[in-house]
Amino acid sequence: MLKTLALTSLIASFALPAMASPSVQGTWLIQDKTAKVRIAPCGPRLCGTVVWIKDKVDKTTGQPPVDAKNPDPKLRNRSILGLQLLRDFTPAGDNKWTGGAIYDPNVGKTFTSKMTLTPKGELKVEGCVSVICQGQTWSTAD
Repeated sequence: MLKTLALTSLIASFALPAMASPSVQGTWLIQDKTAKVRIAPCGPRLCGTVVWIKDKVDKTTGQPPVDAKNPDPKLRNRSILGLQLLRDFTPAGDNKWTGGAIYDPNVGKTFTSKMTLTPKGELKVEGCVSVICQGQTWSTAD
């Protein structure tokens, strides 16, 4: 019994730091405050989907915003609301996730991406072309 208790305590001491580490899972308000993205597991990785948009109607068309700049003509009528912007992220150390991609519907392009949770609890999301990255800082919306 004592050996079992000691073994359980030892296992718990290793598990606690992992459970206490911050997570990017949740809902985030993008930098310009025009959309909220929910980050959640999709299989063994993390993905992010648009769950709220500020402008429910496109000022030019009078219709709900769609993915009009998508390079695939068949996808240009899909709604921005519900659109998956982030995909395939995996943990890469303390407060970092890499290996993912971000889709920018404003230009219709997908970029390699990485995310970092800042000490202030904000999420820095970067899209990269080669070694050049540009980023935004998202705030929690939960």
